[in-house]
Amino acid sequence: MITSPTWRGKRFAVLGLARSGAAVVRALVASGAEVVAWDSDEAARDALFSAREGRGEGQPQALSPSTAPLPTLSPEERGLLSFADPENIDLAGFDGLVVSPGVPINRHPVAAKARAAGVPVIGDIELFAQARASLPPHKVVGITGTNGKSTTTALIHHILETAGVPARLGGNIGKPILGEEPLPDGGVYVLELSSYQIDLTTSLDCDVAILLNITPDHLDRYDGFEGYAASKARLFAIQSPDHAAIIGIADAASARIARSLSARGEHLTKIAPGTCMDQSRWPSLQGPHNAQNALAAIDACKALGVDDAVIDRGLESFSGLPHRMELVVSRDGVAFVNDSKATNPESTAPALAAFSRIHWIVGGQAKTDDLDACAPWFGHVARAYTIGEAGPRFAAILTPHMSVEESGTLAQAVKSAAANARPGDTVLLSPACASFDQFRDFEDRGDRFRTLVGGLA
Repeated sequence: MITSPTWRGKRFAVLGLARSGAAVVRALVASGAEVVAWDSDEAARDALFSAREGRGEGQPQALSPSTAPLPTLSPEERGLLSFADPENIDLAGFDGLVVSPGVPINRHPVAAKARAAGVPVIGDIELFAQARASLPPHKVVGITGTNGKSTTTALIHHILETAGVPARLGGNIGKPILGEEPLPDGGVYVLELSSYQIDLTTSLDCDVAILLNITPDHLDRYDGFEGYAASKARLFAIQSPDHAAIIGIADAASARIARSLSARGEHLTKIAPGTCMDQSRWPSLQGPHNAQNALAAIDACKALGVDDAVIDRGLESFSGLPHRMELVVSRDGVAFVNDSKATNPESTAPALAAFSRIHWIVGGQAKTDDLDACAPWFGHVARAYTIGEAGPRFAAILTPHMSVEESGTLAQAVKSAAANARPGDTVLLSPACASFDQFRDFEDRGDRFRTLVGGLA
């Protein structure tokens, strides 16, 4: 794990003990810091005192990052850890309140309490930033944006690995960054950064900072869209001006941020919309949105000194991410594509743009009352199949533009779409909605789609 001697003897409160919170606690106590931790889930608190169970004693340990055992705390480390709800204790004298990105710091009382006591409210990315000075020489790439972050982050990481550069994936993707082993000299940490994580970060100076786009999302956490955009802009405000900034300028908010950085000159790269690229050699990077993602990754890797020929090999061999424009199978000339990660209309629009004749499965728990962002690509849809809470509303929106079936459930939608599709068509799950009305999360929804497609006769 990543530790820092600067934390020794300091005192932190940690709220939230899921994966990132647990990694924070372990990194702090291993560094000699005193930690008061809290999670309302007793099991999460108990897990800090014992290694997580893997696949069972004596069985092969083929574990994913999210299920791999955590190390057991030593007796000395246990002596540094206690449990108390930070809302119920005096925070005066603490060196930081470390919260999960899921804690709404704009309205959570503990954040106001910490600020009143003069205690900084930070997250695990800020702790990583503080630990950088004690790590072997390295570089950091930070990627933010409303859509495309995960694909771009994974693509940069893949290209670096193709080039033989030691690299770690972290932030809003993969393992918590503090739970990773430090990279050797010359390594690159590639971090996906949500706006929530940026809000909790004050000193992360990225060697390469990327903003892909900004469209309305998470507005319950901000003072309108401008507040959300300002959160994204902070990634550059805390970056040294002679480090590389890469910004997509297809939307007005991102373009304004790019203009505000114009004094950086050669250190600023703008990605204009509609750039013509040959994506035919990149099977997992189809569609105009992936052209932007690829350009951002290319520019970032060039800034890091990766050779053009290696970048080309990385683009060609990139396999994509689960639930993001994922080709599940091609059967009898029909492609079945899982884009369950598309939880708002803005993230669904690129998927509709990528295919010419689509059987579109859409719906769930709506984040907006409209599908305006998708409208330019309605002509690509042969038939829509609406599901979930938003099904009736979306059916009413779509009926004037295309044939629509109110399927209700994903199972019925897959069955009907498969029956209606013909060779050359794409059956696309790109719901433009959250999943919580019918599924545990978008991954559960995508896994169910894979299972249903696999069970087709």
